[in-house]
Amino acid sequence: MNRIAEIIVKYRIAVIVVFLVAAAICVPLALFVKVNYNIIDYLPQTAESTKAITVLEQEYKDTIPNTDVMVCDVSIPQALEYKQRFEAVAGVSLVIWLDDMVDVRQPLEIADKDTVESYYKDRTALFKLAVDKGSEKEAIAVLQEMVGPDNAVGGESPMLAAVQDAAVTEVMGAFYIIIPAIIIILALSTASWIEPLLLLFSIGIAIILNMGTNLLFDDVSFVTSSVSPILQMAVSLDYAIFLLHSFADYRKQYGDAKVAMRHAIVTSFSTVASSASTTLFGFIALVFMQFHIGSDLGINLAKGILFSFVTAMLFLPALTLGAFKLIDRTKHRPLTPSFMGIHRVLSKIAIPITVLVVVAIVPSFLGQSHTTFLYGAESGGAGSRAESDSERIKQDFGESNLVVMLVPRVNMALEQQLGENLAALNHVTSVLSYPRSVGAQLPPEVLDSSLSDQFLSANYSRFLIYTDVPAEGDSTFESMTEIRATAQSL
Repeated sequence: MNRIAEIIVKYRIAVIVVFLVAAAICVPLALFVKVNYNIIDYLPQTAESTKAITVLEQEYKDTIPNTDVMVCDVSIPQALEYKQRFEAVAGVSLVIWLDDMVDVRQPLEIADKDTVESYYKDRTALFKLAVDKGSEKEAIAVLQEMVGPDNAVGGESPMLAAVQDAAVTEVMGAFYIIIPAIIIILALSTASWIEPLLLLFSIGIAIILNMGTNLLFDDVSFVTSSVSPILQMAVSLDYAIFLLHSFADYRKQYGDAKVAMRHAIVTSFSTVASSASTTLFGFIALVFMQFHIGSDLGINLAKGILFSFVTAMLFLPALTLGAFKLIDRTKHRPLTPSFMGIHRVLSKIAIPITVLVVVAIVPSFLGQSHTTFLYGAESGGAGSRAESDSERIKQDFGESNLVVMLVPRVNMALEQQLGENLAALNHVTSVLSYPRSVGAQLPPEVLDSSLSDQFLSANYSRFLIYTDVPAEGDSTFESMTEIRATAQSL
């Protein structure tokens, strides 16, 4: 390690240049890293829902409905015009409305009331749209502009679009808070006004290197993209602090700053390496989660720890040697109070504090066991138009959650019976399938493929089951159990 320390000190300018050039390269690379906002892609491959999604994507080319658009104060002809306009939006592959369920040319009074009011009531039309994966942000922006603020665009895709916006704004907001807080803390704990800036600059280089090298992966999750920079800064800042404190201590022993830095590097290496290793293996443990967003986050943070360690041990010493004269000129008196004799105070309150901690454990344990977790896209986008629009749609048309079922193509009569049995279940508001929407007697060969392909593939028949249960919760799991049991009964 002595040899490495000598090389860092001797070739400090070259070390600084190498890191700055690498960071300059990684800045544009980070802009090309693909961010995945679909949490479903990280489900375990062995999960039944994951297997079903894989089959669905193999058998059907179009996207299932994932967006609700509510347009107020429109007649039937006006609603049909809106439907045509929605179908023309780039990224929208499917639009379902009342005319796909009943003959809107006939008086609606003779049609099933529940079916009609699922799509049209009180001159308000509700459209079910399928927005292609990856097109959410652009397509939703067009739809929101098209219908205006007086109408609503809600559902999964608008929530994903809102999450994409929030992933950037929320992270920047966090940095606006954490950077000044860190500067204040470092100013209080260091002996120079310039040291906090050196620390932040060093950590910033490590974060940029980590973000740029994410281009090595196909994509990173929006969770990783959002929290990784902040977590990397939080867990690795002490590496740089320890080195600078060690350098300051050795400068009191040696007049030459280069000699002091060599000793600081050698002394700090084992301690910082131990701290980094503990954090590193903690993040690597996330790789073994069945929920693969853990491995995505763990690998990224483990890589970030390595960059932070290397930066603290190579770049920061070289940078500090180049700025130590400025550090000397910006020295200030200690801003934190002396904690000499604090042990006397702590020893007197040790027993009461211990009792307080033990007593707090019980309610804390009971409280954490009642914590509710949300996993779907509906849990994101808080405070966005997507959230408020979704609430407006729920108020007017009730809760609506889509379930997709694939049934092997065997017997059209059995499919028709299955559709009727599903429609009779509690919490099921409507069922779309080939027999119910087109007719079991009409062969698919005589129809336009754009209509039959919505329901039929080479091997499966697709059922779109709309329920009035939320996306997550006990009632949802109970409803799913009933739907599965109904399908298996035939």
